[in-house]
Amino acid sequence: MDDAYAQVERELGAVEIVVFAAGITRDQLLMRMDDDAFTDVVDTNLAGAFRVAKRASRAMLRAKWGRLIFISSAVALRGERGQANYAASKAGLVGLARSLTRELGSRNITANVVAPGYTETAMTASLTDEQREHMRSQIPLGRAGQPEEIAAAVSYLASDRAAYVSGAVLPVDGGAGMGH
Repeated sequence: MDDAYAQVERELGAVEIVVFAAGITRDQLLMRMDDDAFTDVVDTNLAGAFRVAKRASRAMLRAKWGRLIFISSAVALRGERGQANYAASKAGLVGLARSLTRELGSRNITANVVAPGYTETAMTASLTDEQREHMRSQIPLGRAGQPEEIAAAVSYLASDRAAYVSGAVLPVDGGAGMGH
């Protein structure tokens, strides 16, 4: 990660906006989930966000400006069978963003969370038709989200229009969580 940051800083200058969108799943019911499945998901989805934010904050603190945006999930706010590891890791991003808001906010650095619902992505492409229909049936708008709709929320939070938004969770889920 340090090598990647160093290359970006050499070629483009200090990192001002970070969108942490890493996410893996290793779904399994609690009684069948092994420690590695839990730890791998939490390490990627939550500890990875911590590491990226910590590294990015150096330059942001010097510049007295920055945007940290974490991609969570509607599952973080409502839970899901077989996803204790995923839900916990994505819910942890809310606590991370809110703590960073308190630590870094006085330096004009915001930290926010986007919580997408069921969205048509490579990750959801492996779902069965039955699983997709079940998910759509829980969404008041009756459809899956599109990556462009998530990107629009991220773009807003990265902009100066969101300069007074920090520590927030922005659900982009077709009403599935009702702003949970």
